[in-house]
Amino acid sequence: MSQSTTHRPEHDELQPVLAHLARTTRTHHLPGTPEYDAAVSPWNVAVVQRPVAVVAAESPRDVVAAVRLARRHRLAVAVQATGHGATSGLQGTLLVSTRALQDLHVDPATRVVRVGAGVRWDRVLDACAPHGLAPLAGSAPHVGVVGYTTGGGVGPLARTHGLASDRVRAFDVVTGDGELRRATATENPELFWALRGGKGLAGIVTAVELEVLPIAELYAGAVYFDGDDAPDVLRRWATWAERLPREATTSVALLRLPPLPSVPPPLAGRLTIAVRFAWTGSAARGAEVLAPVRAVAEPLVDTVTTMPYAALGAIHADPVDPMPVHEEHALLGALPRPAVEELLRLAGPGAACQQVVVELRQLGGALRLPGPVPSAYDARGAAYSLMAIGLGAPPVVEQVRRDAEELVAALGPWTVAGRLPNFAPRTGTAWLRATYSAPTLRRLARVSRTYDPGSVILGSADLRATQPHRAGASTLLRSLQALTSARR
Repeated sequence: MSQSTTHRPEHDELQPVLAHLARTTRTHHLPGTPEYDAAVSPWNVAVVQRPVAVVAAESPRDVVAAVRLARRHRLAVAVQATGHGATSGLQGTLLVSTRALQDLHVDPATRVVRVGAGVRWDRVLDACAPHGLAPLAGSAPHVGVVGYTTGGGVGPLARTHGLASDRVRAFDVVTGDGELRRATATENPELFWALRGGKGLAGIVTAVELEVLPIAELYAGAVYFDGDDAPDVLRRWATWAERLPREATTSVALLRLPPLPSVPPPLAGRLTIAVRFAWTGSAARGAEVLAPVRAVAEPLVDTVTTMPYAALGAIHADPVDPMPVHEEHALLGALPRPAVEELLRLAGPGAACQQVVVELRQLGGALRLPGPVPSAYDARGAAYSLMAIGLGAPPVVEQVRRDAEELVAALGPWTVAGRLPNFAPRTGTAWLRATYSAPTLRRLARVSRTYDPGSVILGSADLRATQPHRAGASTLLRSLQALTSARR
């Protein structure tokens, strides 16, 4: 198994690291300070992060200095901007915060936007709106552009316009060897391949350039029904979605939303089911397409209407405040009637379901098509994404975890290999093998060895550990050859 050159330093070893940090970076935060606590706080507050220190990068030069420092002192280096997608296990690492990299420039003539690594989608949406332009943002515009895009990016228009990562023109990235590079389809093409779908395994992105689309408005929103109507709604949605044209992207969610002030009263403290719908054609045609779902039962709330593209977040209405959550995720190859019934048995009316959200997103459409340039995103063949989200805090977290695992296991007959890199973010070799195919892992490992020879980027050691030890394999081969010769 490949060995990392990084390690977890003891307290005495940290003193020269911290002294070097003070000399080479303009802004850094140490444990015990309010700035440190703010920098390491993730959106999912159930995740605990305690890195050695935080480098609050104010420019790409600060990222370069941090990576070179980590390489010199044999530390792993992690990156965080908005706190979404954060994972535990940062002990002994140096955390680079890119949230101060807020450059944003829209070029209406070329329909390209350049975005710093700390920018969230809502800023990009607002900047593009006056020009009638639309970035392929996700369902939650308060997440960061870079983290979302390096994970592929499956948003509310994914079936129509594909992945956000397929719209990337270029990255500025600091690789594990401490160099700031530009990655495009023709400049560092292997790095460009790895950064689109490979999350942060190939380096720390400081800026991305994205193609945006000429879309000013959508016919979109969500239709919410009472939980007693969930069986009829989910069965109708499953058959209806199969026949949708590519102009439509849809998902359905069984919701058990708590009675909080941020939750609309008709949806609070009860089981409801929401059908989300985004249509890129005319509103009149969109209403005709949605009509079979609307006719199933009397909606509690119906928000589907013509909306500005910048209001994209209203479709899913994802929460914006930090909270403790546990997530479980799987991909499905099909959603036949038995799968629907299993979902209803475990998460429908009368079920002792511990999940706040059980969601199915229909994939397919443009997501099945290869991008203009190959990428490390591996899930193009999946038909649906299953996501279960529950409260990730005591005393219920263990029951939530078991409940989510039971739900995914029950739909096992219809699952397919792979996961969406942005969903249920985790670390370790098991997560990597579950998310990426063996050929993709081999190629990612080659990119990592080329651009991060010291295995400095957090996750690179796990990535290389997914590959057989080359020397061991060669020794075994020679032993078998010698044994064969001896028998002859």
